[in-house]
Amino acid sequence: MRFSSSFLKAAFRASVASLCVNLAGPVTAQTEPATLKIVWPPSGATVPLNADGERAIGVLVESNFKLLAAGQCGSDKRCGHVHMKIDPQGDSCNLPGRPYNSMNSDFGGPLIKANFGACAVPTGEHVIGVLLADDHHQPVLIDGKPVTALVQVRTTMP
Repeated sequence: MRFSSSFLKAAFRASVASLCVNLAGPVTAQTEPATLKIVWPPSGATVPLNADGERAIGVLVESNFKLLAAGQCGSDKRCGHVHMKIDPQGDSCNLPGRPYNSMNSDFGGPLIKANFGACAVPTGEHVIGVLLADDHHQPVLIDGKPVTALVQVRTTMP
């Protein structure tokens, strides 16, 4: 059986095109946008504070970024840590000399300690806000806006 020269050229071009797509991956594939949410406490929850001086509770977050200690991400652009601020509209709950209440940059992972003892009034209605930061403490942005999550809680004495 004889194949025409034009048929062989077309088959060769199709094979090369297929190989290029397989090596390079789909041209339209894009990285999934960064996500961050507070898993615990749920919004609207009443949470008893710890009896120690920090009046701390654990805040559990979830992200599609790898959460590591600051400076540990290397070249991984989908890696960072979380900055947390209680009542983020003001500075009444910030740790002394800091623009936030807590962060997980020292140890990484999804658990952040919310230090309500730093608040002028630790009990009552509060908003817990978290911000996704890169390995260098800069906010991760989507369309120019930082990736954040908020929940409102009511805290009580133990």
